[in-house]
Amino acid sequence: MTETSVTLSDAAAKRIAAIVGADAGKRALRVAVEGGGCSGFSYKFDIVDGPEDDDVIVEKGNATVLIDQLSLVYMAGSEIDFVDNLLGQSFQIKNPNAVASCGCGTSFAI
Repeated sequence: MTETSVTLSDAAAKRIAAIVGADAGKRALRVAVEGGGCSGFSYKFDIVDGPEDDDVIVEKGNATVLIDQLSLVYMAGSEIDFVDNLLGQSFQIKNPNAVASCGCGTSFAI
């Protein structure tokens, strides 16, 4: 396991393990930061079969999250959470570097 400043909440770890476990051949959730979105940057989530050479690996329980080095620059100090409420279910990233975010919570500005 590579040490990183990105953490997983218990709820996120449980949900990631369930999603990955239900998809044969897949082993991890990849989280990336891309240009675009209504606030400048957006998060992208994918279920993947394994890490790339430059990935940082974040593990908690049976959950594995992969983050590429460039995305990690924008996500340092963040917590990945999973929220299940009346508005629906979603992964949310609590990013202390974001100075603004959109109403949907999937894009942010630094």
